[in-house]
Amino acid sequence: MSQTYGKIFASVYDKKWSEFTKKIGPLILDFYSNKPISKKNNNILDLCCGTGQLASLFLQNGYSLTGIDISEDMLYYAKENNKEFIKKSKAEFIQGNATNFSLKEKYGLVVSTYDSINHLEDEKSLKNCFNSVYKVMENDGYFIFDLNTYAGLQNRKQSSFIEDDGMMIKIKGSFNKLENKAYTQISGFLRRKDGSLDRFEEIIFNKFFEMEKVKKLLNKAKFKEIYFATADDLLKPIENPEKENRVFIIAKK
Repeated sequence: MSQTYGKIFASVYDKKWSEFTKKIGPLILDFYSNKPISKKNNNILDLCCGTGQLASLFLQNGYSLTGIDISEDMLYYAKENNKEFIKKSKAEFIQGNATNFSLKEKYGLVVSTYDSINHLEDEKSLKNCFNSVYKVMENDGYFIFDLNTYAGLQNRKQSSFIEDDGMMIKIKGSFNKLENKAYTQISGFLRRKDGSLDRFEEIIFNKFFEMEKVKKLLNKAKFKEIYFATADDLLKPIENPEKENRVFIIAKK
């Protein structure tokens, strides 16, 4: 299943789903800025960069950044949101697949947020993603990403409705135990400037990956110093990540 997202949904996403990045972005920035590797390598890779909200934060703080996303429409907004940095050759946004990519640059930090890695289809895709990330990283660099746990995905079964800012959005969640996937159906309307309505509908899945298996696949990809943390403290390892709804994985090359 491809999750590339359409033009209208990309616009809605850019307006409505930036709060997570605003919350976690400064924590990741602070984490990396205080590591020795950040003084040697200021290149950041934002994997599954979406509309470039996290990219903006790093660019505004003096880093160079490459963003990769499979959705051409999401990349349109990433480029619009960061066009001043693109003009200065500080940013580049590329259409690509997180499970199979190669780049000329080496990056001190590779980051992927807002459960983007949960969107990978299976463990083979996860393995290929980790291998691709490892190859483009600087020695002693960091790979930071978050995952929804089984407990967190169970919470995706609720439904909600949003109506504001010229948008009407219905969100309906479900969980398929046989597939170990949570599905979120997002549909609604976006009001144009002329008053007409554009309809959109997307079905997004989040695949459950067992945390111990994730760690083993990172080890196989040759990462070291792998640990799980929460957004409250990225420096503090937690013993039982499966008890959390969402965890952050920090892996060092």
